[in-house]
Amino acid sequence: MYGLIHQALRDLAVLHVGEEEWNRMLENAGHTRPACIGMQYYSDTTTVQMIDMVADRLGLSFDEALTAFGSHWIDFAEQTNYARILRMAGDDLASFIDNLDRMHATIRSNMPQADMPQFEVLQSDDTGMEVRYRSTRKGLAPMVHGILQKLAIRFDEKAVISHRPMDDGAVFRIDRVRAA
Repeated sequence: MYGLIHQALRDLAVLHVGEEEWNRMLENAGHTRPACIGMQYYSDTTTVQMIDMVADRLGLSFDEALTAFGSHWIDFAEQTNYARILRMAGDDLASFIDNLDRMHATIRSNMPQADMPQFEVLQSDDTGMEVRYRSTRKGLAPMVHGILQKLAIRFDEKAVISHRPMDDGAVFRIDRVRAA
């Protein structure tokens, strides 16, 4: 993964434990230099190690940390050069999700090594939507869950999100909650 992911993970950790503790965590994990350089590519092993490190420090399971990180990722990305791309992806949750593959293609053009996931809207109506998420990376569905939760908030939609794992990703169900 690219360092931008690591920068967002660092941002999440610093938000909760502070800069000094983050640096101590990196040192204890054997990182001699900050593993958070924006356009540098890092192995998935390094990324998983860092997520695991943050999960342990925050007292979360790995999946809980991924969900929290997914939610934080949207806030973080909105503060970077990718904010414009996020704004152009759609004005509502359904159109945003429908445009995720195009958004990822734009990002991939700048980062050819990037292994981007794929999204397909399987069903969408007034009650909600079903979205197929595919990735060559295993176990990241909780991060996508967090991203979708934050996107629902971003688009001012009340939604209950669930997912069922598949061999190459997951299918997410986004049920819209109507005000009583």
